[in-house]
Amino acid sequence: MIGTVFRTEDVPSSERFDHWREMVGRMRSPSDITSAHAADFWAESRVMELGSVMVWPTSFLPTRYRRSPKLVRQSDPELYHLTLLIDGGLALDHAGRNDAFGPRDLHLTDSSLPYDLCPYGTRPADGTGSRVVTGVGVDLPKALLPLPPHRVRELLGRGLSAREGFGALLADFLISLERQADTLPPSDAARLGGVVLDLVSAWCAQVLDTEADLEPESRQQVLVRRIQAFIRQNLHDPDLTPPVIAAAHHISLSYLHRIFPQQTRGETVAAWIRGRRLEGAARDLANPSACSLPIHAVAARWGISRASDFTRAFRAEYGLSPKEYRHRALTGGRQ
Repeated sequence: MIGTVFRTEDVPSSERFDHWREMVGRMRSPSDITSAHAADFWAESRVMELGSVMVWPTSFLPTRYRRSPKLVRQSDPELYHLTLLIDGGLALDHAGRNDAFGPRDLHLTDSSLPYDLCPYGTRPADGTGSRVVTGVGVDLPKALLPLPPHRVRELLGRGLSAREGFGALLADFLISLERQADTLPPSDAARLGGVVLDLVSAWCAQVLDTEADLEPESRQQVLVRRIQAFIRQNLHDPDLTPPVIAAAHHISLSYLHRIFPQQTRGETVAAWIRGRRLEGAARDLANPSACSLPIHAVAARWGISRASDFTRAFRAEYGLSPKEYRHRALTGGRQ
């Protein structure tokens, strides 16, 4: 399991808001935190330390966060704070901009500059509102972002969409981190932090149209992430092959075969495709709502057209035939 989970229910009601303020103050740049819901506050969060990067999925009742010039002078951890909003609305006053954003939007702040973040649609002075705000925060040292600070400043305080391009890849990865946190071993933390940093870097570069400023290694890592996303979207296609993938990304087949194993612990493109297809098929076989779907149809929906190939590959991966696997999953191993 990666990360430590915090829930206000674990704290006496009279101490919940103060405890939340203290926790956020330790994790992020010091700020003045207020809420109209302080008396009956609710929040929950998972804090994941991924090497030099911190990711923390969180939900809380509407709360205002103000970092004044005085607080900046008192303490500056030299961090960029990235927030992906999943539900609710927020308004941000930062770096000379005042913008609002909603679900599936990203915004970036700099700990060296003041900011005022409050619930969207309410007056900044009162911070009222009742809808729970849900999002994923990312804190990373400014020195690790491989882009000139003056260019990054162009992104500060803006509500930016995470619905396409690298923004979508970044958002999907952050959301999947929370969903998979209980199954991820702590030994993977630093590597996952590197993936987050690469995706944040690529997203910033894409928005700024300065992808060429990235280091070659970062460009390769981001390209492989893009290729993996393409593969996942096309697993149903039996004609999904390395040459097709290389052509779709305007790279040579030899370059694809060279860079892909470097980012997948030696796994080839074909092996990665096969693994994701078998994972999808295994989920379907264990799903009671899909129990009437013939096994050959399960294979076909994951891009494996020959039933014999599917049975052989599935048995090699899981030690059971698809039929045996489905029976065991749906009956709990009972005969």
